[in-house]
Amino acid sequence: MTKQTAQACLVAVTSFYLFMKLTPSIPQPQSYHDFADKREFLAIPNAYNVISNFPFMVIGLIGLILCHHTNYFNFRLQGELWGWKCFYVAVTSVAFGSSYYHLGPNDNGLVWDRLPMTVAFTSLVAILIIERVDAKKGTVLIIPLIMAAMTSSVYWRLFGDIRPYLLVQTVSCIAIPLMAILLPPMYTHSMYWLLAAGFYPLAMLQETADRLIYAATFHTVSGHTLKHLSAAMVPLILTVMLAKRRPLHAKSA
Repeated sequence: MTKQTAQACLVAVTSFYLFMKLTPSIPQPQSYHDFADKREFLAIPNAYNVISNFPFMVIGLIGLILCHHTNYFNFRLQGELWGWKCFYVAVTSVAFGSSYYHLGPNDNGLVWDRLPMTVAFTSLVAILIIERVDAKKGTVLIIPLIMAAMTSSVYWRLFGDIRPYLLVQTVSCIAIPLMAILLPPMYTHSMYWLLAAGFYPLAMLQETADRLIYAATFHTVSGHTLKHLSAAMVPLILTVMLAKRRPLHAKSA
C-alpha cells in the first residue's frame, strides 16, 4: 500500500467515525412502506410495484451475457470485467430483492431491496477508479467497497440506523458524476455516464412524489412504479455506452 493510499484510507475511516459520532441516529420511517398503488393483478399484491422490477432482471442478465461474449464490450483491463460483472449481478439481484420486498413491504424485505442497490453503486465507483485513477488500486478496491455497501444495509437492519446506507448512497451518487466530469476518460462516449447518473435523482424525485403522481395520473401509475423504471434506465444507458464506446488511444492502458 502506497503512502497516498494509506492516507486516503485513514481520511475515509476518520471521516466516517466523526460522521457517526457527531450525527444522530436515523431510524427507518415505517411510513415508507405505505405505497400509493396497492392494486392486485393476477393474484400478485402490489402488482405494479412488483412487476416494474422486471427490467432490472432483463438488463442485468443481458449485461452478464455480453460480459462473457468474446469480450463484446472491449474491456482493456481485467479489473473492468470484474467490476462490471459485479454491477450486473447486483442489477439482476435488484429485480428479485425489490420484487420480494414489494410483495409485502416491511423492514425485513427492504434490506434485500437495498443490499443489491448499494453493491451496484459501489461497483460503479470502483469501475471509474479503475478506468480513470489507477487500475490496480481500483481493482483491489472492488471487494472492500462492495463489503462496505453490504455492511451499511446490514448495520441498518441490526441497529435500526440508516445513516451508513444513506452515506453510501449519497457519496456514490456524488462521486460517480464528479469522476465522470473531472477525470480524463479511457473510452469514447463518456457523456453516457452523466446521462445515466441523471436518471437516479429523477427516480428519487418520483419516489418522493409517489402519491402525488398516482393522483395526478388518475390512479394509472404511481411515482414508485415510475421510480423503478427510471432507475432501470441507469444500467440500460451504461450497457448502451459499453456497446458503443471505443478506446481513446491517447490514454494508455
